[in-house]
Amino acid sequence: MRYIFSLLLLSVFLLSCAKKKSEKQAAEDVTIIQNYIADNSLLANSTSSGLYYVRNVVGAGESCNTFSTVTVAYKGYFTDGTVFDESPAEGITFGLQNVIKGWTEGIPYFKTGGNGILLIPSALGYGRSGRGSIPGNSVLIFDIELIEVL
Repeated sequence: MRYIFSLLLLSVFLLSCAKKKSEKQAAEDVTIIQNYIADNSLLANSTSSGLYYVRNVVGAGESCNTFSTVTVAYKGYFTDGTVFDESPAEGITFGLQNVIKGWTEGIPYFKTGGNGILLIPSALGYGRSGRGSIPGNSVLIFDIELIEVL
């Protein structure tokens, strides 16, 4: 019984530490994003998840949702301007359930023909682990254009 109680206490402690680390990272990401917005004189909206988005053009075409398949042209970069990925001009096609959470949440703010910027906190990107050339806990910025909703 004592062993089970000890394991339970250890689990609660570890979960509490992980939660504090993720809250600290979320606060750092918000500061980074807000500084980027201010430095670049952007008019951005925010969501409860921590995503920020700028709609340069909302678009006049078809709307999409988190389950849609879309074609998007994009350029992904860090706050220092270093580009880590870019699509061809004609864009790429993908299901919004098969991409990072920031895209799943952010792309539906646009209609076909719309374009703007997604400012994605690390938790909605690649998190603590990172991926390829993207380090862990990276804020990601994407210039996007919603070309088509399929």
